Amino acid sequence: MAHDIQIIGGGLAGSEAAWQLAQRGYKVRLSEMRGSGEMTAAHQTDGLAELVCSNSFRSDDSDKNAVGLLHDEMRRLDSIVMRAGEIARVPAGSAMAVDRDVFSAEVQRTLEEHPNVTVVRERVDTLPSSGPTIVSTGPLTAQSLAESIVGATGQDRLAFFDAIAPIVHRDSIDMSVCWIQSRWNKRTEASNEEGDYINCPMTKDQYLAFHQGLMDGEKTEFREWEANTPYFDGCMPIEVMASRGVDTLRFGPMKPVGLDNPHDATPEFPQGRWPHAVVQLRQDNKLGTLWNMVGFQTKLKYGAQVELFRTIPGLQNAEFARLGGLHRNTFINSPLVLDRQLRLRGAEHIRFAGQITGCEGYVESSAVGLMAGIMAAAEMGGREFTPPPRTTAFGALLSHITGDAEAETFQPMNVNFGLFPPLHDVKKKQRKEAYTSRAKAEFGEWLAASEPVPA
Repeated sequence: MAHDIQIIGGGLAGSEAAWQLAQRGYKVRLSEMRGSGEMTAAHQTDGLAELVCSNSFRSDDSDKNAVGLLHDEMRRLDSIVMRAGEIARVPAGSAMAVDRDVFSAEVQRTLEEHPNVTVVRERVDTLPSSGPTIVSTGPLTAQSLAESIVGATGQDRLAFFDAIAPIVHRDSIDMSVCWIQSRWNKRTEASNEEGDYINCPMTKDQYLAFHQGLMDGEKTEFREWEANTPYFDGCMPIEVMASRGVDTLRFGPMKPVGLDNPHDATPEFPQGRWPHAVVQLRQDNKLGTLWNMVGFQTKLKYGAQVELFRTIPGLQNAEFARLGGLHRNTFINSPLVLDRQLRLRGAEHIRFAGQITGCEGYVESSAVGLMAGIMAAAEMGGREFTPPPRTTAFGALLSHITGDAEAETFQPMNVNFGLFPPLHDVKKKQRKEAYTSRAKAEFGEWLAASEPVPA
């Protein structure tokens, strides 16, 4: 099939861009390296939109949370990621988490069945010299294409490390030690009856021994070219967090507050009391047979992981469906090399989308892909495209990527209210609701003045 536009990379951003373009009547060639005999260091399958780290899209609260607000805006633009996410959804309290296999399969089925999309399993080694193109190869861009990008941008690649959390078989968890509960017993319609997280409690002595084990465990060795590559704070390996202080984990992923251990119940405290620390696991698939260790991204070697993680109460017999890992992420200096329409300066037929632009997170990557698709459709249709206002989640994220951030210190970032124009006349306690209320109103106005979302 002849195509109007090529998209290189079938991850979250590429899949979202392909959907938006196809729905607007454009013929899309979606080139994906996996499935052609090539694989990355982090992917497990050749499925489109595979989730390689957590299975969570984070908070779904659109009234108080910036990423929840981005969920809402994406839904209003008929996001394929949000569509598939609802189909693959698993309980996760106020967060949106999915069965990663169901999610990927739904995205792939939807795109492969679309008459305007052709999925081609091929590795693209160089940037096309002409023709509308969206590059959404993500943080694991193949070396040959990455070198072509460096040549086109005139900038060295920027990079950071990203880490993957282990996944545990549910039937290997000792529930006589652990219990199911959401923090502060928060529930959503998708919640399980008891709660959404399996909690593994630790006493002070157990925690201190575990912390020391993280410090002493054998770690993945750095290559020479990796020595000065920084970690991204939102996906910090747990042993790196632990090195920042003995109690750092107790105020982070191992926070015990709001989790009452029923196994320690007494007449005085019938619900039990908070442990010294807690390891939480979140459901990872629809069947509930796989659970991932929340916040336990790691660069420990496999043997060290198994040995140490089996010292966690309740995980002494844990069987791991996947152990943690570490991979190198690549991104471009977007404020310097991209214009406000995500086009590469000096080669405007090429747009970039997704994590390679320096956004961080599944949702943000998908959102930038969605915008790249709509921008490309408008340009090919001869229409001017006005991005959403900076007061919206989309607008704030795009502004950060394409000009607001300092090029010299540019680093990947999740969407957050710090990217929004400030509200000075609102009390701090009401500020989050004020940000989201303003954003929803102004996004609605922008949407009403834009082309309609295809049915």
